[in-house]
Amino acid sequence: MDNQKSYFKTTYLSDLTYIKGVGPHRAAVLKKHGLQTIQDILYYIPRKFLDRTHIMKINSVRTGDEAVIIGKVIAKGIKKNRKRNSFQVTISDGTGIMTCVWFHSISWITEKFVEGDLVAFFGKVDFYNGLKLVHPDFDLLDSGEDPINTNQIIAQYPSTAELKSMGFDSRGFRRLLRSIFLKLEEYPIDPFIGLNTGTVRLIPLSDAIQSIHSPETLEKIKTAMFRLKFEEHFFFQILMALRRCVLREATGRIFDKKGDYVKRIYDRLPFTLTKAQIKVLREIHHDLKSPIQMNRLLQGDVGSGKTVVAMLTAAIIIGHNGQAVVMAPTEILAEQHFTGLKKYCDMVDINIVLLKGGITGDERASLLSKIKDGTAQLIIGTHALIQSDVIFKDLALIIVDEQHRFGVDQRKILIDKGYHPEILAMTATPIPRTLAITYHGDMDVSVIDELPKGRKPIKTKIVTPGRLPKVYDFIKKEVEKGRQCFVVYPLIDDSEKMDLEAASTGFEKLHKKIFPKLKVGYIHGKMKNDERDIQMQDFIENKSNILVSTTVIEVGIDIPNASIMVIENAERFGLAQLHQLRGRIGRGTEQSYCILVQRKKTEAGLHRLGIMEMTNDGFEIAEEDLKMRGPGEFFGTQQSGYGKSLIVNFQEDGAIIRKARQLAFNIVEKDPHLTGSPHQNVRKKFMQKYKSMLDFVNIG
Repeated sequence: MDNQKSYFKTTYLSDLTYIKGVGPHRAAVLKKHGLQTIQDILYYIPRKFLDRTHIMKINSVRTGDEAVIIGKVIAKGIKKNRKRNSFQVTISDGTGIMTCVWFHSISWITEKFVEGDLVAFFGKVDFYNGLKLVHPDFDLLDSGEDPINTNQIIAQYPSTAELKSMGFDSRGFRRLLRSIFLKLEEYPIDPFIGLNTGTVRLIPLSDAIQSIHSPETLEKIKTAMFRLKFEEHFFFQILMALRRCVLREATGRIFDKKGDYVKRIYDRLPFTLTKAQIKVLREIHHDLKSPIQMNRLLQGDVGSGKTVVAMLTAAIIIGHNGQAVVMAPTEILAEQHFTGLKKYCDMVDINIVLLKGGITGDERASLLSKIKDGTAQLIIGTHALIQSDVIFKDLALIIVDEQHRFGVDQRKILIDKGYHPEILAMTATPIPRTLAITYHGDMDVSVIDELPKGRKPIKTKIVTPGRLPKVYDFIKKEVEKGRQCFVVYPLIDDSEKMDLEAASTGFEKLHKKIFPKLKVGYIHGKMKNDERDIQMQDFIENKSNILVSTTVIEVGIDIPNASIMVIENAERFGLAQLHQLRGRIGRGTEQSYCILVQRKKTEAGLHRLGIMEMTNDGFEIAEEDLKMRGPGEFFGTQQSGYGKSLIVNFQEDGAIIRKARQLAFNIVEKDPHLTGSPHQNVRKKFMQKYKSMLDFVNIG
């Protein structure tokens, strides 16, 4: 009997299928949403909490009260006014009637309520022609629930239509967790038991889990949240610390002398380096002089001068007879890097080549031969660089542009083609500090936070379509002065599904009707390379006045004479993309202008465009972008598998991240294999919950 009891012991690793009320069919739906074991459910964090401990009756509230009102919807509708419309919901709780009012996002809110719904509203009570809650938060309640008598803080869980169809709305999750807590005999591993966490005070994991799902007070929710957030950030920082440890164990080479190439390029520069560029070059040279493999991230806002820093870094390596590579995510960006770097290489007779997917036959064979025998000293390319037939004589430096666009495996293949090559990642996407130490916590970070002298801040203006005739007149006047203009559209071809003015239609309109006397070029991502190159070269040489484009010109294009950027349907673009597009202008000494054409008004779109109008600071924009999108979308698809958490908030968690990072790095520095007795639970939890992320550690 003892064996039988042990076999049916309910632990955090038990499959949800065998929990009362679940079964195979419902378990299959939970599994689709990443919920397979009891541990998964225990870490399924509520999206918010409904404080029903201070519910007020309508007849007892007063103006200025912060109130929770629960009532039935008895009427709803849009109220039209000369100044602005509003959406109103009238509710009753049996003691009185109250109106809830929304002035923004009306089209979204109108679909949320049906007459007869039982709803909990949260907000500040106002009085104007009766009691009102303006823009209140709300939760739709289950009709069978008696919220008045619960007098508790109730967890509200994220759900989907499919989960709800299986009974897993908030109430269903609460019911499931009650069943689990009644039978649970073993909680998930607590990695901090017996561990000296310094000044950080952490409650036991079991207490945190209980408090987060069945909170007694708001204070206990805060304590539990801190504990769970800390653990999640801690393990990602353990990953970063292990990654750095692996890199530092790899004995690199020493590139101590700057060399003749650097001196000759520096002497021939037609401009003076900024203090920020000089500071970054010193940091890089310090890495190259060390036997520890360089692993540095170079951040620089659009137009800050990363290219010359990359060239001078490559020149040091080439001066020691090593080869340097620049890998870019797109062909057009690789071509721009090749053009930009070649002018420096030609100054000092460095052999630079471009390798991309479209090169075949004898031309490709010749390039591969030069790379293999070392004739090619600086190699620029795309994913074509990681092909198996690309063999280097001595790959000593890898510069990866926009690193987040490459997968871990792709970077690893290129790194493995050299012997512990130095790694310099570059990005023109400013990264908020909390994200930099989280996603790039294994790297040393350098920032070029200063624009070259003579650059004028770009003036940005939001316009509606009705203002476009004046915009076109302005463009004509600027072109008469010798300036050039970009016009960017979101799509290549017309789409019936999206009300966007496509680039092809826009080009025809601008070319034939608006600017018939000007030379208008056109490029997009699906265009043949030769055709696109001709169009780009015409624009570079000022043979065309206006270039109509899709977002293919988002990064890498450097045309100092272009001083106007018109972005059509600007509300459809994200902040980071708008900032990158705007960065294609303002590279000369003339005043530049970015015109954001807003064709559809949305609250989020207005907010984004307003930020663009207010600031040119990429880091300020990045912080706002992070607030709006979250870390996963900020970086795109995360190769590490991180960024899908229900609990961490990078905008708010900076202090927690720094504490978790300090503890994690201290532990790994003393015990890199996590085998010491105080770290046994850390190792067990890491191997159980985060083992799949070890590929990230072993990238090099």
